[in-house]
Amino acid sequence: MHFALEAFGDPWSLLIIRDLMFKGRTRYTDFLKAEEGIATNVLADRLARLEEHGIVEKQDAVRGSSGSYRLTTKGIDLLPIMLEIIAWSAKHDSKTAADRSFVQRLRGNRDGLRADIHAQLVLAAKRSRATRNRRPRRFARKNSEPSEVSS
Repeated sequence: MHFALEAFGDPWSLLIIRDLMFKGRTRYTDFLKAEEGIATNVLADRLARLEEHGIVEKQDAVRGSSGSYRLTTKGIDLLPIMLEIIAWSAKHDSKTAADRSFVQRLRGNRDGLRADIHAQLVLAAKRSRATRNRRPRRFARKNSEPSEVSS
């Protein structure tokens, strides 16, 4: 229990994991714009901690954009826990912000929902690894040195 609490056991870390897992937020600015209003210093600290513990991975910036974050395999393994937290919150909080259709599906077909989300997260992780591992192409220009162009 202590290990888990150290790795992701504070509210801000759980919200970052939630955002990566369910809300499609991947960039630093996406997390800052979330309804909970996390401070920049807290966000930077929690992202660094989650990286240290191998739960998230920062991807390098691509030309014209800032870097993004993704869940690692270790982070994706938190899916059942996150679903249980959402189910518990929806049951005991009459003002829950959880989407009703999501909660209904969670109550009606938890295993199917978990499998669908897991498949999406694994696919996104594979795509991001493939993009990261792709090497820049070299094109020869007339009367000039080859230049690198990312695809």
